[in-house]
Amino acid sequence: MVLQDENFVSKEEFQAVEKKLVEEKAAHAKTKVLLAKEEEKLQFALGEVEVLSKQLEKEKLAFEKALSTVKNKVLQESSKKDQLITKCNEIESHIIKQEDILNGKENEIKELQQVISQQKQIFRNHMSDFRIQKQQENYMAQVLDQKHKRASGTRQSRSHQHLREK
Repeated sequence: MVLQDENFVSKEEFQAVEKKLVEEKAAHAKTKVLLAKEEEKLQFALGEVEVLSKQLEKEKLAFEKALSTVKNKVLQESSKKDQLITKCNEIESHIIKQEDILNGKENEIKELQQVISQQKQIFRNHMSDFRIQKQQENYMAQVLDQKHKRASGTRQSRSHQHLREK
C-alpha cells in the first residue's frame, strides 16, 4: 500500500511543504511590512535630503553672493587705497617741490639781505664821506670868509688911514 507514484508526493511531505510555504508566506509578509516601513523611512529621508539639498543650494547661492559682494568691496577698497597712496605721493611730491621753492626763496632773501646790508654800509660810508666833505666845504668857506673879511678890513683900515693922512 505504500506504493508511490513518481508524480505523487506523500501527504506528510505535502503537509511539510505546505507548512513551510505558510511559514514562508508569513515570513514574506513580515519582510514586506518591514520593507514598507523601511521604504517609508527611505522616502522620508529622501525628502529630508531634498529639503536639505535645496536649503544647502540656497545657502550656497547666498554665500556666493555675499562672497562676491565682499570681493567687490575689497576691490573697491583696494582701489581707494591705491588712489589715496597715489594722492599722498603726489601731495608729498608737491610738498617737496614747495619746500625746495621756499628754500630757494629763503636763500634769495638772505642774498638780498646781504646786498641790502652792503648797500647800507656803502650808503653810511657815502654819508660819512658827504658829511666830511660838507664840513670841509664849510671850513673852507669860513676860512675864505675870514680871509676876505681880513682882506677887506685891512683895505678899509688902509683906506681910512690913507684918508686921514691926507
